[in-house]
Amino acid sequence: MIALLGGALATRAMASAVPPPRVHIVPTADGGAHESDGAASVSWAPRSRIEPFRIKMVEPLKFTTRAQRADALAHAGYNLFRIEADDVLLDFLTDSGTGAMSCAQWAAMIEADESYAGARAWRKLETSFRRLFDFAWLLPTHQGRAAERLLFAELGGPSARFVANAFFDTTRANAEATGATCVDLPGTAADHAAGFGGNIDLDRLRAELATGGVTAVVITATNNAGGGQPVSLSNMRAASALCRAASVPLVLDGCRFAENAHFIRTREPAMASASIDEIVRAMSALFDVMTMSAKKDGLSNTGGWLALRDDALATRLQGRLIMTEGFTTYGGMAGRDMAAVAVGLEEATRPEYLEYRARTVAYMAERLVAHGVPVVTPPGGHAVYLDASAMLPDVPRAQFPGQAVACALYVEGGLRACEVGALMFGADAAEAAGRRELVRLAFPRRMYTQAHFDFAIEVCVRAHELCKAGQVRGMVITQGADSPLRHFSATMRPVDDAGADAGRTGAAGAGADVRAARGAGRGGRRGGPAPSGAPAGMPAEVRSGAA
Repeated sequence: MIALLGGALATRAMASAVPPPRVHIVPTADGGAHESDGAASVSWAPRSRIEPFRIKMVEPLKFTTRAQRADALAHAGYNLFRIEADDVLLDFLTDSGTGAMSCAQWAAMIEADESYAGARAWRKLETSFRRLFDFAWLLPTHQGRAAERLLFAELGGPSARFVANAFFDTTRANAEATGATCVDLPGTAADHAAGFGGNIDLDRLRAELATGGVTAVVITATNNAGGGQPVSLSNMRAASALCRAASVPLVLDGCRFAENAHFIRTREPAMASASIDEIVRAMSALFDVMTMSAKKDGLSNTGGWLALRDDALATRLQGRLIMTEGFTTYGGMAGRDMAAVAVGLEEATRPEYLEYRARTVAYMAERLVAHGVPVVTPPGGHAVYLDASAMLPDVPRAQFPGQAVACALYVEGGLRACEVGALMFGADAAEAAGRRELVRLAFPRRMYTQAHFDFAIEVCVRAHELCKAGQVRGMVITQGADSPLRHFSATMRPVDDAGADAGRTGAAGAGADVRAARGAGRGGRRGGPAPSGAPAGMPAEVRSGAA
């Protein structure tokens, strides 16, 4: 693996940095070193950032041709969630449960017991949890959206109103499924300029609370729907004070709590000397409820929890947990999964791991900016977000520019990414919230090396060149436009050459190629056989099937 050199590849010869023969290099506690010859010492620290692990096991990648990828995309109805994993070269669809676990986690899984009640693995999870968080109640769930479903089923309803810095897809869906209203209050331009674009707008929050109609306030940290931007501790403190004055519960969606703590430590001067654990405890003390997907900063393939302070609310939710998830000491998780999360929480809060992860994201973002590719900056901690609105300025929201760019990334280089825009949230809702049309490349934890990211950069640059050349067209939904969380299951196709599909997002206007793609699948692939001819909206080189 190639080291990350303070934002540049470590390609320079390092001969000049070699110390004299009798000078001893002594490591220091902060990861640097000093040189000492017994008489004098000079501070020294490496500029490179390396991955804080070594590879013990590998999984081979499957390479495909461009024609094969174009065919696979057509069979999937131009929905990247429907692509078979074996047809993906580098998978940036999500960072949820997709990372590599450590040898310590695997060892803990083997030692874990599977007792129905009071398992040793549960006690280990509870101990690891309480090292970081001070909530009175811990209700384990099989993943984060299960915690959301439990919470909003209890608090929601047609008269409920929830506000947030920005709801992500499943959070919004679970709240709105109860008939509740969800309102986004994203941070200001000043917040973004200060490096905390994930903040909640405090003035708008104050106005919402003054109405007396807010059921609960949700802060997602980091803010996934807002480009993965962190939330400052000062913003959390101010929001907490407003909520407590109004007797409104404040909920932390904390699946990336450790990454957010890292940015607080590096971007908020008052917290520069605090440890990650201290920052996490300071964050958690401000909230009344926490939902968690341990598939992110739990470094596990599954798991989550719902944490609370209020005894009455927790008791009611405990009953719902037993009815739908499982007993209170496993809640849908196997003992081995609880053991993996217990170890993962400790590993995810190590400063060297967080520095490596944030630097990896920044490395890719910086190189894309250098190539003129529009991305959300400053970068967050788990993903690079391409700005599809800027890449395809002439493609309207109703034609889903983010999905068009995501499909181009797959055809050009086998990258699977996720649209975060009009397809995910709806064109009208995205417009009302002032959202950009984004394409998220979420980084699986401890999975890829720098060479993989260099390859991904080349593919993104290529897709941007095609966008500038007018070779990437908008998309139209052919089936599932009104489905809940439609981005997971809807089928699509590119607009025709004449642009006659502009604004059409239903099944009407779908051509024979799409009807064929919804038929019986070849080789078991979901989505049906490939159309006899390539869709008219694809670039000529894709239609020709060139590898």
